[in-house]
Amino acid sequence: QVQPVESGGGSVQPGGSLRLSCLVSGWMYSRYCMAWFREGPGKVREEVAGIDSDGRTRYADSVKGRFTISQGNAKNTLYLQMSNLKPEDTAVYYCAANPYSAITAEPLRPDLFLYWGEGTQVTVSS
Repeated sequence: QVQPVESGGGSVQPGGSLRLSCLVSGWMYSRYCMAWFREGPGKVREEVAGIDSDGRTRYADSVKGRFTISQGNAKNTLYLQMSNLKPEDTAVYYCAANPYSAITAEPLRPDLFLYWGEGTQVTVSS
């Protein structure tokens, strides 16, 4: 059974950094897309960043230049390095995975991802 599990959330001051990790147990697909989404207070779930099995990446405009998505050597791990964090980055961050899909020029849609973690809270506040 495929199950993503996030870790690494926490509280940080503006300008600080955090690294989120996601371990996707039971992952056996060679072609896929994995992504980070977030859901802020009173907001809908939105894309943060995605990566596919060919190494293509995409980022939401709001995080470009500050966040970096990557995978470990084991392709069932996903990371999000977050730098220069802002209060508006406060949200629950979710790891998602989808087999047989790829990064395109289109924004990532949460409804197209099959597997989800339970989320990890990131709070940016002074």
